[in-house]
Amino acid sequence: MASIVRSEPLIAGETARIAALAEYDLIDTEAAPAFSQIVSLAARLFQVPTAFISLLDRDRQVFHAKVGLDVCETNRDVAFCSHAIAQFEALIVLDATIDARFCNNPLVTGAPFIRFYAGIPLRTPSGHAIGTLCLVDTKPKEYFSAIDLQTLDELAKLALDRLELRRLEVADRSSQSRFRHIAATSPDGIICADAQGFITFWNGSAEALFGHSAAEAAGQPVDLIVPERLRGGHGCGLHRIAAGGKPRLVGTTVELSARHRDGTEFPIELSLSMWKEGGTAAFGAIVRDIRKRRADEERLFRMAHLDPLTELPNRKVLHRRLTEIMAVASPVTVLMLDLDGFKEVNDSYGHAVGDAALRAIARRLLACIGPSDTAARLGGDEFVLLLHDLGDPLRAAEVAETVIAAIAEPFEQEGQVLRLGSSIGIALAPAHGEGADELLSCADLALYQAKSDGKHCHRLFVPVLRQEACRVRTCRDELGRAVERGEFMLFYQPQVRLSDGVLVGAEALIRWRHPKRGILAPIAFLSVLDASRYAAPVADWVLKTACAQAVRWRAAGASDFRIGVNLCGAQVQRGDLAETVAAILRDTGLPAAALELEITETIALHHDGELVAALHELRGYGVGIAFDDYGTGYASLSMLKRFPLTRLKIDRSFVTGMLASDEDVTIVQAILQLGCGFKLAVIAEGIETEEEHALLRNEGCQEGQGYLFGKPMPADAFATRFGLGLASAEMKGLTAAG
Repeated sequence: MASIVRSEPLIAGETARIAALAEYDLIDTEAAPAFSQIVSLAARLFQVPTAFISLLDRDRQVFHAKVGLDVCETNRDVAFCSHAIAQFEALIVLDATIDARFCNNPLVTGAPFIRFYAGIPLRTPSGHAIGTLCLVDTKPKEYFSAIDLQTLDELAKLALDRLELRRLEVADRSSQSRFRHIAATSPDGIICADAQGFITFWNGSAEALFGHSAAEAAGQPVDLIVPERLRGGHGCGLHRIAAGGKPRLVGTTVELSARHRDGTEFPIELSLSMWKEGGTAAFGAIVRDIRKRRADEERLFRMAHLDPLTELPNRKVLHRRLTEIMAVASPVTVLMLDLDGFKEVNDSYGHAVGDAALRAIARRLLACIGPSDTAARLGGDEFVLLLHDLGDPLRAAEVAETVIAAIAEPFEQEGQVLRLGSSIGIALAPAHGEGADELLSCADLALYQAKSDGKHCHRLFVPVLRQEACRVRTCRDELGRAVERGEFMLFYQPQVRLSDGVLVGAEALIRWRHPKRGILAPIAFLSVLDASRYAAPVADWVLKTACAQAVRWRAAGASDFRIGVNLCGAQVQRGDLAETVAAILRDTGLPAAALELEITETIALHHDGELVAALHELRGYGVGIAFDDYGTGYASLSMLKRFPLTRLKIDRSFVTGMLASDEDVTIVQAILQLGCGFKLAVIAEGIETEEEHALLRNEGCQEGQGYLFGKPMPADAFATRFGLGLASAEMKGLTAAG
């Protein structure tokens, strides 16, 4: 990577630019509140820790107004802003460590360790870039959108608006001739008046602002720009000053109502100055139309504080309010909720209808709470209610039930009747947390529990949820290490023919060789693994390892050996299941007919369309397809028609219950009959006793697996037990696959 060129880009007209900067008299002066407000707003809008207005002097960068920054200046040759002022558009650096211009910059390699930078030039009316409005973060960003650029540009215009006012004030202090010279080309309206309040100077911008030409305005009272209902007070004030009285508005900036020639009233900002001409008082006023500024400030304020879609308070406002409530030890209840079925609304009717639904939900939430409570949108279909002065869990549950009922009411949008549900997690302070983050986390855990319990319900936080979350987090952190170090291994459970006990195959089952906790069964980690980014790579490793092992055992004497491997949802979701399986069969040399892929009802229901197509393609190669745990969930008979199945697996719960329950016997018989009718083989899981074995054999079940025939065991133990040699296909390819 190229080294940084330490000298900043050459700037054309640098002498004139420095002179333009001097007109503002900002170097080494305290920042006006308006500038501090702008950089604070910028930091909130873009969620960055650091924002500042930088002024580029001859050899240094001066931070005039800043948040999140301790230093007051740096050398200009390392300043990102030196590059920003050399161009007209904003300079966006998403990751400085991979940008050839900045990767070796000491501000990147050392404190403050800049990764992201966005700076927009601040150009004077004469076109000189005297500084920048900047955003900085120690974390890189993936993108900076066109809307982000527009927002940054609007913030820069607010800063330039204040800068121009400053320039005129500085000119006023220096000399009246210089003031009038600058005023002639200023974008602001400039009006001068004598001690009697009659206009003596009226620049071109004032003509555009008020509709009166300079010739028409000259000699008119300054009340010319004031609405008729407000006239009178201004003249009296001028006469009082002319008589030696103390000026009240001189040196200050105020907002007033003004009047255009056509009678239109609009708000202006006015800064009044006074000087002596020939021993008598004279006045100068800098006037600007602030309608657009007010609109921009209002829009930026709303962006910083309100969710743009629902106009509810956003996450930052919610956090601040919750922090304020908890700081005074006031009881408060947090209801965190998200919508059940919202994705289907978006998918079926489009995002416009989905947005309308979110706005309708926001109105319903507001109707469920009191005036001192807060409803906020976190994003997506997730909302939070803060119930102030409520610490009773029973009352909180009543409010949650009211909310669930309100959201469940159907509503019509664009001719469609929409129905949504909601799940709610409840947490109370001070019982469940001492800080805002902790309380919100508790509510989030309770929400997760509500969704796990079937949705359309509410759950109160209990400490065991935190313990489970810690377990999951620890497991998730350790999984990455397990992938890197190849800690996973396969166990194999034998599958036999029930008529004579002959080995026909095995099911490959993953285990985790944990360095501290020993060999872990899937129940300890599989749900976390399936939800992680490692799910598909690990599942591919399992498939490849199992296929290679089957090849070795077939070569060692079990010529018709079949290996069963469970699919995971991530493999299906990736979209290349058929290609991946075909490649593994090709690489390992296992015949397609010797592989049986096992699918669960959960995978079938969540990935119906893409899974059916992939399985049909695999079935065309000769791969077997088994439906695992059939009959335990909501699997419909139509699945037997849509999916290219070759085998049904009877769940162990039915096998275990057969000896004591006629109902379980009936279910087993029904599954066997379905297998016969659909020409599917059937295998029973969980056979532990000779009685179960005999009953299944008598009912016509062809194959079985369970502790009676062998527990899941490592490859070497399996080979020893069944006389297949000690060859093992445990591979170390998982790290590469991950």
